[in-house]
Amino acid sequence: MSRLKDRLIAQIRLSGPMTVAQYMTACLHDPDHGYYATRPALGAEGDFITAPLVSQMFGELIGLWAVETWMRLGSPERLRLVEIGPGDGTLMADALRAAGLSAAFSAAAEPWMVETSAPLAEVQRRRLGARGQWAASLDAVPAGAPIILIANELLDCLPARQFVRLPGGWAERMVGLDADGALAFGLTGTPIDRALPTAEEGAIFELCPGQEAMGRLIGSRLAADGGAALLIDYGRDGPDFGDTLQALSQHRKQSPLENPGEADLTVHVDFPAVAQAARSAGSASTPILAQGEFLGRLGIGARAEKLIRSHPDRADQIGRQLLRLTDRAEMGTLFKVLCLHEPGLQPPGFES
Repeated sequence: MSRLKDRLIAQIRLSGPMTVAQYMTACLHDPDHGYYATRPALGAEGDFITAPLVSQMFGELIGLWAVETWMRLGSPERLRLVEIGPGDGTLMADALRAAGLSAAFSAAAEPWMVETSAPLAEVQRRRLGARGQWAASLDAVPAGAPIILIANELLDCLPARQFVRLPGGWAERMVGLDADGALAFGLTGTPIDRALPTAEEGAIFELCPGQEAMGRLIGSRLAADGGAALLIDYGRDGPDFGDTLQALSQHRKQSPLENPGEADLTVHVDFPAVAQAARSAGSASTPILAQGEFLGRLGIGARAEKLIRSHPDRADQIGRQLLRLTDRAEMGTLFKVLCLHEPGLQPPGFES
């Protein structure tokens, strides 16, 4: 049994069941035993792999997107280029390399990594060296200049509450203890603090206060300083029901209650709710695109062809990487892309 599991069991015995959102927060961010605080493992040898680790094409296209966005903002002399949840730094490194084609952008852009995980921040520093600065929150990134923000597979790690439709109404799903004292899911009989949609009995509905809070935070920053934020993650582009809470360890799914603090916990992103939260804070938002369509609009096909011409011995590998990022059966449809932006801006890739 993990040390965090022992603590959570003791806490529940003392204080009662916790919401799924509270459980996720403890598992991921407990300062002593949380997954991201102590043992995040990315890549083929870790617990999960993200798009920047699939191929350099992903980060390169994001870097060129940032340059074009900066130009559409009027090429300001100062710019904060911010990545929230930068993983191992690969995306930012690839983006900066591609963006280096514009000397003016490179001179204007001030790279910032927003990272709460000490182990990951150390990996990022080794990869990026003196090219960046670090902050523990977006609020800690200096204001007063336009911002271009990237968040890839960040929102799925923010806490969600789950509700189950019963014959008499909705009940919130909680993490408590079973008859043997082990962690178990149950339901609370306390009133729900907001109206939920009509659904059939047994349906599960997820509310993601952490995702909505991030949308409001980014929207407020864009309204104050201008710029754009590109959010990429797996999730839904419309209202839906279902239990999307999952735990990943060594690329395999396991019960979210099995090894708290030792596996990555995620939920699907509610992109419409994030967009609405950002708009309520004063920013604008684009339509939600599938990742495959968005990367296609940015020219990933042409980039793959160029790489194959330069490295014909890697043609099969590059082809597989392209499919992984864009195919409907891989990341192309499940992963969505949303841009939040200052009013009046037309972000590249989202044109009608």
